Amino acid sequence: MLKIAWSEEYHHPLPKNHRFPMEKYSLIPEQLKYEGTVSDSNFFKPKLLSEKDILAVHYDSYWEKLKNLKLSKSEQRKTGFPLSAELVRRELIITQGTLDCAKYALKYACAFNVAGGTHHAYRDRGEGFCLLNDVAVASQHLLNYKILGKILVVDLDVHQGNGTAKIFENEERVFTFSIHGEKNYPMKKEVSDFDIELPDGTGDREYLKALKENLPKLIDSVQPEIIFYQSGVDILSTDKLGRLGLSKEGCRQRDKFVFEIARINDIPIVVTMGGGYSEKISDIVDAHANTYRLAQEIYF
Repeated sequence: MLKIAWSEEYHHPLPKNHRFPMEKYSLIPEQLKYEGTVSDSNFFKPKLLSEKDILAVHYDSYWEKLKNLKLSKSEQRKTGFPLSAELVRRELIITQGTLDCAKYALKYACAFNVAGGTHHAYRDRGEGFCLLNDVAVASQHLLNYKILGKILVVDLDVHQGNGTAKIFENEERVFTFSIHGEKNYPMKKEVSDFDIELPDGTGDREYLKALKENLPKLIDSVQPEIIFYQSGVDILSTDKLGRLGLSKEGCRQRDKFVFEIARINDIPIVVTMGGGYSEKISDIVDAHANTYRLAQEIYF
């Protein structure tokens, strides 16, 4: 059964005209249930992440400021969010959701978090709509408890997973792979274990060629025991922040390839949703929903 982390607290109220589309977190489950791709039984509600798991990745000094709502105005601007207790609670639930999904993936081969993919969060700070790094926390938990010993992060959001790359820069057990826009945020990139930077306007053919030529080689060399897949749909040509030129079908083919190669190699996969900022919310929801539709088709 496809297990999906979701909570009504994912849909956090933000000021009007905020460019982060929180409404997608409620619309995606509604659409998937309406069309019959999933049912209520597929969803589970994560609890709050433990402080022990937070501090396995993030510095105590940062966590103290975050939980006590002591981030400076400058620090809040870098996150892109006005800080609140509700927002911190949301982040704890989302991060626990990705950790839970890792365990479900080991059982069912594939699991999803409707949110997550907070790859811009560093050990000591938040950036780019990210406060805690959910993939890093889940990965570290798997390593610390000796559940797994080799992890591959496949980050196909249009923005480089800079926080994840930095957190694991000296950790040989976690291999970070990112395909992202060369000239997009963050302007100062970190060094992943393998980065592919694409020029503005890159379309389906060039994007899929880069993915298909490199991911199989990485799987062969890394031999991961699990994949964390950041499936942002901000690669679409309609995306306001993306600057690439993929069609919705190209995005679907990207997901299909990642799922099929994980399936063929018998590697569990955890999917975090990442970004999506198209003008029409329907484009965002449909592109994300395609990822779930493919998972059901390929795995279940």
